[in-house]
Amino acid sequence: MGKTRIASKTEEEIIKEADTVDETIKKVESKVSSKKRVEKGCIYISASYNNTIMTATDMYGKVLAWTSAGSLGFKGPKKATPFAASKVAEALIEKIEKNGLKEVEVYVKGVGGGRESSIRSLSTHGLDIKVIKDVTPVPHNGPKPPKVRRV
Repeated sequence: MGKTRIASKTEEEIIKEADTVDETIKKVESKVSSKKRVEKGCIYISASYNNTIMTATDMYGKVLAWTSAGSLGFKGPKKATPFAASKVAEALIEKIEKNGLKEVEVYVKGVGGGRESSIRSLSTHGLDIKVIKDVTPVPHNGPKPPKVRRV
């Protein structure tokens, strides 16, 4: 087996190592927080019959945070309820609080039950909503229908 070596350091060396680790952690934290500091942004709400998904981005479209009713633990038809949509909005606000987002533009897509309740929840939690826009895709005319079946 062989002899085991025990490396011992003096107290001064240990203190110096701890100080350097603390300094590097502070540098990394300051870089991360300064990069993600955003005043204005956009929130995209996708409210379908089955789920409600919310995404927060900066003005350039870079995603800051996202959440959905399914990721919060709602299952089945409960995912598309107004209550679930308000909880999704609360969870999104908790995620983007550290980014400093204050003014938002809201873009709503879909016909689900969580459309209005999610917007109301955003406004009650202190976000300044500048624009609310409906971007639901609406078909105009569409493809040609099939020929009549001849028997």
